[in-house]
Amino acid sequence: MAAKSLMSNPTTPHTWTFFRTGGIDQVALNTGDDLLNLEQLDQKLWVALSCPVKGLEIDEKTLALIDSDHDGRIRVPELIAAVKWAGTRLNRPGDLLGGKDSLALDAIKTSTPDGAILQSSARQILRSLGKSEDTALSTTDAANTAAIFSASVLNGSGIIPPEATEDPVIQALIKDIIACLGGSVSRNGSTGITATQIDTFFNDLAAYIAWVEQSGAKDIAVLGDATAASCNAIKAVRGKVEDYFARCRMAAFDQRAIAALNRSESEYLAIAAKDLKLSAEEVAEFPLARVESSQQLPLLEGVNPAWSTALDTLHKAAVTPIFGAEKTSLNAAEWLALNAKFAPYETWLGGKAGSAVEKLGLDRAKEILAGNGREALAALVAKDKTLEPEFKAISDVERLARYHRDLRDLLHNFVNFADFFSRDRLAIFQAGELFLDSRSCELCIRVDNPAAHAVLAAMSKAYIAYIDCVRPGGEKIQIAACFTQGDSDYLFVGRHGVFYDRKGRDWDATITKLIDNPISVRQAFWAPYKKFVRFIEEQVAKRAAAADSDATKKLESAATSTVNPTAAGKAAAPGTKPKFEVGTVAALGVGLGAIGTLLGGFVAGFLGLGIWMPLGIVGIILAISGPSMLIAWLKLRQRNLGPILDANGWAINGRVKISVPFGTALTDQAELPKDAIRVLGDPYAPKTSPGKIWVLIVLVLALGAVLTRIDHNRRGRYFWQPEPPPPAAVEVPAVETPPAPAA
Repeated sequence: MAAKSLMSNPTTPHTWTFFRTGGIDQVALNTGDDLLNLEQLDQKLWVALSCPVKGLEIDEKTLALIDSDHDGRIRVPELIAAVKWAGTRLNRPGDLLGGKDSLALDAIKTSTPDGAILQSSARQILRSLGKSEDTALSTTDAANTAAIFSASVLNGSGIIPPEATEDPVIQALIKDIIACLGGSVSRNGSTGITATQIDTFFNDLAAYIAWVEQSGAKDIAVLGDATAASCNAIKAVRGKVEDYFARCRMAAFDQRAIAALNRSESEYLAIAAKDLKLSAEEVAEFPLARVESSQQLPLLEGVNPAWSTALDTLHKAAVTPIFGAEKTSLNAAEWLALNAKFAPYETWLGGKAGSAVEKLGLDRAKEILAGNGREALAALVAKDKTLEPEFKAISDVERLARYHRDLRDLLHNFVNFADFFSRDRLAIFQAGELFLDSRSCELCIRVDNPAAHAVLAAMSKAYIAYIDCVRPGGEKIQIAACFTQGDSDYLFVGRHGVFYDRKGRDWDATITKLIDNPISVRQAFWAPYKKFVRFIEEQVAKRAAAADSDATKKLESAATSTVNPTAAGKAAAPGTKPKFEVGTVAALGVGLGAIGTLLGGFVAGFLGLGIWMPLGIVGIILAISGPSMLIAWLKLRQRNLGPILDANGWAINGRVKISVPFGTALTDQAELPKDAIRVLGDPYAPKTSPGKIWVLIVLVLALGAVLTRIDHNRRGRYFWQPEPPPPAAVEVPAVETPPAPAA
């Protein structure tokens, strides 16, 4: 129901034109009426239903403007809304199909309030850039916000910089707010504050002053202004001091634990092997001082070097004001008493309010709160608010300029795939061109996670190579390249090539993963023979390795026999089998005979075809290559771009087929130029001896003669001789049986 609600029901339906490419009917976008009536087009007829905003060859800022809900994807309603927004602000909505970067001022529709404001704002932009005589605006000019807004301190952005006022008191106040809460960047690049930050600042001021002046705060500050420093000194060492006294109590409980509580000698040896620093961070985890049962913590001498500075600060800031400077050590009771002295103040500090403005100090906080700065800032905010429509229109000019340039490319790669099937431009999802293995591949798509992408992309029935691309500076991307022409004999993981992106930059490319599917029927024809040759090569290599190993063992045995003749002369152990067995030899003979009989029958049957022997050869070839070619033929007609894009975040609506002719166009093979001159003499070509060729010819003729003779002996004639007629039937006269003699 949600999809149907997007479609209007006009009294006069729009008439659409469709073209068929890639095995599907695609709508043609030729006029402005086609664009303004897109909401009437059934979504089932759209090639895509959504696409990501990243990884495409369109300015991401334009896609972000179309993505109204900011979810990282563009869907049909968002694209329709963008087309309508731009189309209703142009005199000729069909201009969006031009894809031009330059937006003519007279192309903006001024008969509507929105269009009139847009054209006025466009002229203001050109004046700001010193181009008041120009009659067209480029997307680059419209996006140059720093230059456009530089002449206006207040620009409707809701951000108030210090230079927005000439009053030095208000300027200082704005700088104080920035120092406490941080600033926000305006459209012109300056740093200022927002209305929300102003409210937060003044609320923090009031809370901070109330907290400082609450009743009893001065009474618990036992050392006056130095109380805070004393508390900080105590908190800095509290954990380690309590750890030390706990270890001392354990030592008092059992003297045997002292060695373990002070860390082992091996730990000191490990540290001593390093270059120690003055601060000795390596021993920071060790106790503050040597653990003894006396439970006295030295503060100045004999302390852990990593904590000597913190303990010295504790002595000066807290121990000396309370116990006197001569107090250079503390026991557990004195430590507890020291903490209790500052506990109320520490509790009061824990409830601090408005800490963000504390750096200003109490006097400055009171001064600001008592002044009229808040009212002055509110007036500046209100003034900036009145400028918002004017400067928002300037932002809308950039939006219109971007749509004027980029909507054409998005529509022809979303509503239909006209760009993908054309030969004069690349689709927005095509990242560039890969050169590898004497081929160039145009169907290269950027991917973020090849392993996850391959799971769905394998359903495309295309041969896909996942490739890591690296620039000299270390920049890295990953692509999925589809090979749609040639073969895969020399495509393997680790092979290198060069990738050129849409900006013309070259990347070092390395294959990291392959999805194996047929590339062509020609490759499928030769595949069985190549597999057979590889099988023979592997078997020969195995036999050669086995023979080499056997020869090595025999050589070692001979060497052993030479060195130790006694061992070589020993009789074979009882029950040892002889090297050759009669049964084995007989079995081999029977097997060879059966193979010979089979081959003989095959040859006889082949020669029996007579003049039809060429058809027999064709039949043999089809029997070998036919199944592989049939499977390849079926898969090549199932190649589909959809799963490849779906795996990359698209929602492809139709089955975008990659036919064999179109696949041939997507991958080019190396060819010599048309007027190139070839010098065929290769000084390093293998030398062929004429004598060897004649020997091979003689052997082939001899084999043919032998096979012909075998066939003649079997049938009584040569295969080129006609079959003799069957012998005529001979009538045998009846022989009368003589009568039996009488008894």
